[in-house]
Amino acid sequence: MTRQPRQPGPPRQPRHPGQLRQADLDALPVREAVPALLRALDAHGTAVLCAPPGTGKTTLVPLVLAGLVGPAGDGPRRKVVVAEPRRIAARAAARRMAWLLGEPVGGSVGFTVRGERVAGPDTVVEVVTTGVLLQRLQRDQELAGVDVVILDECHERHLDADTVAAFLLDVRETLRPELRLVAASATTDSAGWARVLGGAPVVEAAGVSYPVETVWAPPARPVRPPHGMRVDPAQLAHVASVVRRALAERAGDVLCFLPGVGEIARVAGQLAGVEAEVLQLHGRAPAAVQDAALSVAARRRVILSTAVAESSLTVPGVRVVVDSGLAREPRVDHARGLGALATVRASRAAGRQRAGRAGREAPGAVYRCWPEAEDGRLPAYPSPEIRIADLAQFALQAACWGDPDAAGLALLDRPPAGAMAAAREVLVAVGAVSAAGAVTPRGQRMARLGLHPRLARALLDGSAGPGPRRAAEIVALLSEEPPREYGDDLAAAWRRARAGGDAYGSRWRAEAVRLERAAGGGDAAAPRAAGAYSDDAAAGLVAALAFPERVARAKGQGAFLMASGTAAELGDGSPLRSAPWLAVAVADRGPHSASARVRLAAVVDEDTARAAAGHLLRAGEEVRWEDGDLVARTAERLGAIELAVRPLRNPDPALVRAALLDGLRREGLGLLRWTEDARTLRARLGFLHRTLGGGWPDVQDDGALLESADDWLEPELSRARRRADLGRIDAGQALNRLLPWATGEAARLDELAPERIEVPSGSRIRVDYSAEHEQGHGQPVLAVKLQELFGLAETPKVAGVPVLVHLLSPAGRPAAVTADLASFWQGGYRAVRAELRGRYPKHPWPEDPATAEPTRHTNARLRRRQ
Repeated sequence: MTRQPRQPGPPRQPRHPGQLRQADLDALPVREAVPALLRALDAHGTAVLCAPPGTGKTTLVPLVLAGLVGPAGDGPRRKVVVAEPRRIAARAAARRMAWLLGEPVGGSVGFTVRGERVAGPDTVVEVVTTGVLLQRLQRDQELAGVDVVILDECHERHLDADTVAAFLLDVRETLRPELRLVAASATTDSAGWARVLGGAPVVEAAGVSYPVETVWAPPARPVRPPHGMRVDPAQLAHVASVVRRALAERAGDVLCFLPGVGEIARVAGQLAGVEAEVLQLHGRAPAAVQDAALSVAARRRVILSTAVAESSLTVPGVRVVVDSGLAREPRVDHARGLGALATVRASRAAGRQRAGRAGREAPGAVYRCWPEAEDGRLPAYPSPEIRIADLAQFALQAACWGDPDAAGLALLDRPPAGAMAAAREVLVAVGAVSAAGAVTPRGQRMARLGLHPRLARALLDGSAGPGPRRAAEIVALLSEEPPREYGDDLAAAWRRARAGGDAYGSRWRAEAVRLERAAGGGDAAAPRAAGAYSDDAAAGLVAALAFPERVARAKGQGAFLMASGTAAELGDGSPLRSAPWLAVAVADRGPHSASARVRLAAVVDEDTARAAAGHLLRAGEEVRWEDGDLVARTAERLGAIELAVRPLRNPDPALVRAALLDGLRREGLGLLRWTEDARTLRARLGFLHRTLGGGWPDVQDDGALLESADDWLEPELSRARRRADLGRIDAGQALNRLLPWATGEAARLDELAPERIEVPSGSRIRVDYSAEHEQGHGQPVLAVKLQELFGLAETPKVAGVPVLVHLLSPAGRPAAVTADLASFWQGGYRAVRAELRGRYPKHPWPEDPATAEPTRHTNARLRRRQ
């Protein structure tokens, strides 16, 4: 349906020009591109804005589009929503715009991030995170009252941002064609975004940048590459030494890029004593620290930052960048139910963004902590999250939008089919969607919580157990993993967060309050009253509800087996090592590790594990080939965890037969009894199949034989009950059933492929048909003493194929090989005769073998016979 365009409101009185910081607004380079952007939006309603960092795209453009400054400053106001990928960027952008207007935040410009809103009735520019905007779209698809949406930093390709863009385009197409969209980025796939936005014009703004000198500063000795979340401590020590070097060689503040909070803390510790203030900038940092990093300072600073400072934020005073060359990307192992961030090499695009931070205000330098020769081998761009991340939350959003497969959404990259299938399994398991993919009322409620569906399930169902407050507190711990120093015991980390006054504790409390309000009441009946839950029991239940595939049973010595089938291990000093069961909340597994390392878990009992992972509970007969024999038992399992087992006395014969066939496939037909005659028959039949085809069966390939088991292994196979029974089946007798009896050809077996051939001496020599197959000569082999073939002019044939004759000495040793006896007698025989006469003088070696009498005997014995 199409709504009538909303009429703009009445013009407002122009603000007093003294309130504006006009000089600062005029100094923003993006103002030169504003007229082209306005024309593009008037003509098409969509546009792609490419503007380098520092040009003002995040601050000036929203103010202009809202009618607060610039050519439309005296006109009607328009409501502009700016979507930022990170909370820290949303707050900073709102503060900057309010400062340019000479107002406090919450007036004309406000912001909303998860758990915090600073906006009022006069707010016309609202900066939000993409997650917040996604929630608004699900509640109000029309975005009533919003005139323009700006998707900032869209080059970062966060999953929420891609989803928001697809939803907004759907809204423009079906509900609000007048809604204006701008995709803004420092560096982006402008052609791709223009295509997705329906052929939107691309507007480019020139930036003002200063030259940046590149200094290559690789480690003196090789360091281990990152794997999982781990970074070689030697690499971090090297980064710290490069920061010290940069402080000594250059002037100005130093901005150092590191992959995560843990690495920032470690490098900060190694910079103790430097002549500069060391600040740690990341999404978890306290607001005061964030403000300090984003403000001009009188004292020299070292800012250790995650990727938040690549493009979303302006850090004044920076003249030097130290780039570790590392970044974090989401990874998920769908088969094992393990998802986590992984440390990877940063892309070349990220490297350019980071280096550009040193040239924003004056000439600068970037110290790159890797060899120049490796730079060209780095990935060109970061991987879009939709290709590599857990898609359960995306799939739930798509289902709530009415497009469970996301087939109708305009996306730059299609979600991988395997990842979407795994996401669907998760959503069905937590009750968010039906088996057909349609969202359930429970799923709609989950989507409104702004959590991963697993955590939403834990919050809703956990509220009915330990209660809404305690469930919310534990889920808040799981939604933002606590610092490593809190340890790997989830219950102990919960107690520490409640007691502590650190920055994490403050954020955790605020998020817990939000979640408690959102949860209301639970969906599941609690097995016992909320007050009956200890901290350990409450933490274990909620973690198990969130990650049922990761409930784990102890195997001993700190080792566990998760229901997913993945082995898991605790660290040596973990207080959880004696637990019989765990609910594993956080685990990572290196690319070459057999086991996952548990990072955060809670103690549970078997009853809790059964309740939380009930959809994985299976009980029934198990008949399978295991450890070289057939195993028949009744088993109860929780996923891969064996709960109870007892022998099965009378298993289903069909299951037994299938298991025995599986054993034959795994270990081969050698499990049957193969006599020499049976092996010879198999080789003969194989020769006839390859030579004549027709009704002669393919018996050389084990797979083909097993496919036709009904034709030759019955009734013996159905009578077998174990490995020993297979060993009693005579393979030769069984193979006889495959001969072409119906056509009468079976009677010609000895004629077409005789087991033995009679040679001129009267001996019956066995034909080796297996050599024909294994040696690849295309001919059966007849190995016979040379003297026994005297007088034979033509090479013997089987099924019309000449045999390959291996001529042997009187002692049975190879003397010659020929496929043409006539030619051998005329040529090769002379040389062989000369050698054998000297070695075996007692045997006859006639000059003319074609007319000589064939024999197996010596000269003396021949004379006695005469």
